[in-house]
Amino acid sequence: MDRPSRRNVLMTGGALGALGALGVASPAQASPRWTWSPEGSVAGAGRGADPRWVWDPEADALVASLIDRGDVPRVNELLRTWTKNGQPLPDGLPTDLRDFMERARRLPPWADPGKLATAFEFNEKRGLYLGVTYGFASGMMSTAIPKEARAVYYSKGGADMRDRITKTAKLGYDIGSEKAFEPDGEMIVTCVKTRLVHAAVRHLLPKSPYWTKAADEKIPISQADMMVTWHSLPTTVMQNLVRWKVPIPDAESEAFLLSWQLAGHMLGIRDEYIPKSWAEANSQAEQVLTPVLAPTPEGVKLADILLNLGSTIDGGILTKPILGSLTRFMLGDEIAGWLKIPRDPLWDPLIRTLWPPFVAVREGLLDLTKAPKELRQLYWAFDEILRQGALLYLSGFTTPISIEIPQTNNPHY
Repeated sequence: MDRPSRRNVLMTGGALGALGALGVASPAQASPRWTWSPEGSVAGAGRGADPRWVWDPEADALVASLIDRGDVPRVNELLRTWTKNGQPLPDGLPTDLRDFMERARRLPPWADPGKLATAFEFNEKRGLYLGVTYGFASGMMSTAIPKEARAVYYSKGGADMRDRITKTAKLGYDIGSEKAFEPDGEMIVTCVKTRLVHAAVRHLLPKSPYWTKAADEKIPISQADMMVTWHSLPTTVMQNLVRWKVPIPDAESEAFLLSWQLAGHMLGIRDEYIPKSWAEANSQAEQVLTPVLAPTPEGVKLADILLNLGSTIDGGILTKPILGSLTRFMLGDEIAGWLKIPRDPLWDPLIRTLWPPFVAVREGLLDLTKAPKELRQLYWAFDEILRQGALLYLSGFTTPISIEIPQTNNPHY
């Protein structure tokens, strides 16, 4: 069986992680008053406004206007040709959109090219961990974030989950690329287009009677919601790597954080909400993420859809019980229970037992060369299962990926 490439592992991890959130928590309670200080942000200062009541006003007004005046089909057609960060915007775009995108595509002054090169080295070395963690910690956990689960389920993306994750996968691949934020890369393009999509969803979802009946908010995807998703990615990854005792040089850790700080900025998150360090990230995640986790009918359905998609890959070695057990291992029994993932008497204990020595072997802390043949075979079988798990949605990545502004909600609801 061919080994999957770094591109495939990172892209699939990003697909799942772009939906995602973080580990085990208590059932949701009323969100506490916002107390996280902007002094802990990359900006170092700010108004300290509660991000639950802050959205993306410039993008929101612009995209609402594009939709209402019927410009979206033409814009989507033109933007399909805009794929590289340094590429000029296509001719024919509405002037207000062009002006916004020219501003939105500029990197902030705190971008550090040297650190970004180090971030690529980190992604190269940790691709398998990233794919598995984005997929089975971040991605599956997204279905236990009520606001996110409802927004996905009732928006256009919920009508075709394979198409949705194919598009969100691009974020995970692009940020792990060697020239992610350089002119030849695609991360800036992906972020700006995704920012436009978020603005469209904010305009469209309040028009859905199904979403408005289920939701406990008037407008989706606030700055707080975006930070929840942000923490599902770098914060979750780093917390798990630390928990698994994976040795990571400080320079790589800081560089990985910078790449995601830039991603947050380019997605429209205000700098005053983006943590400046891992300590601040962990502190903020405890306030914006942990209290919101809870089961919903929409989340249970999405989790089942994701597991079913993964187990239908032709020629793969994955089954729904294996994927469910990987999810249970990454998220814990409580969240797996919320998602109605059944226990498996074979795979649950096997994955729980094999993971620590698997990490130790990969990190050179445990030598299997003198181990019994059966143990070595079991290790490589487990390695292949994890690689397959990280690649479980790749069967849809056969055509160019185009992130486009939606014009409708889920037509099925």
